[in-house]
Amino acid sequence: MSAELKVLSVGYAGERVAGTVTLIRDRDFIAVIDPGMVADRSMILDPLAAAGVDADAVTDVVFSHHHPDHTLNAALFQNARFHDFQATYQNDLWVPRQFADDSDFSRLSDAVRLVRTPGHTAQDVTTLIETDGGLVACTHLWWSEFGPLDDPFAVDRDVLRASRERVLAMNPTLIVPGHGLPFTPDTKTPF
Repeated sequence: MSAELKVLSVGYAGERVAGTVTLIRDRDFIAVIDPGMVADRSMILDPLAAAGVDADAVTDVVFSHHHPDHTLNAALFQNARFHDFQATYQNDLWVPRQFADDSDFSRLSDAVRLVRTPGHTAQDVTTLIETDGGLVACTHLWWSEFGPLDDPFAVDRDVLRASRERVLAMNPTLIVPGHGLPFTPDTKTPF
């Protein structure tokens, strides 16, 4: 099984900040990853509509972590289940996250799963998507293709490095970082 991925809005960090927002479709599973800060909500909603998806049709929202630049616009998706490192939330239901076989993986659909990747925060998760082009990792382990090498918010540099190495060992064909354009990892990718 393979899913489709589309970046709805490319993020940036500097004087202003916006998170990269991504759409994933795996049959009936329609997810938005990190619907956080953007200059205008139309930067999420317009590309979503252009992809043929109404906000009310989004079934799931994933937060890589709980900083506002990745969560602020979650309320746009009124019918969605919300996922983070510890649970799935919908309306007044809080279901603890189940990781299969005591591993760090939690499956959301046939082609989409979460993996624990502490680094930027202790609660980070990376969304792994099996696509026709290979494995894609949507993650905040990198802000952009260029790093930063030392994340100024990372509490523990060694934990960040270990999570980056773990994701790179999965051989993703593409990484969608927290604040930049998707990139193909190579030997120059900071870890």
